[in-house]
Amino acid sequence: VQLQASGGGLVQDGGSLRLSCAASGRTFVTNVMGWFRQAPGKEREFVAAIRRSNGITAYADSVKGRFTISRDNARNAVYLQMNNLKPEDTAVYYCAASTGYGTNSDPAQYNYWGQGTLVTVSS
Repeated sequence: VQLQASGGGLVQDGGSLRLSCAASGRTFVTNVMGWFRQAPGKEREFVAAIRRSNGITAYADSVKGRFTISRDNARNAVYLQMNNLKPEDTAVYYCAASTGYGTNSDPAQYNYWGQGTLVTVSS
């Protein structure tokens, strides 16, 4: 499975961005898609996840109410709509896919990773 993330960029405090992740290859083995982020000098952290079959979602507390994860199974794509962005959201954002069934926040549970897209929020 190959994952290609896109949509990052520079945005002002309070602005919005929409990230996309296109999956290809043996996508039928994946059950959960997730977004993670890693800021400079920090560990990779969970942002959001969605179960491909029924759309059940999970979010990190820090993004609840601001970010929305969605999927389009026909296009093998997952999206992350990010609103009311803050400088602390600045990070490289990665999409990931898991063959497991839980909307897991542990990056070790994800089998496939995209290359990352940089989001920079200026104050």
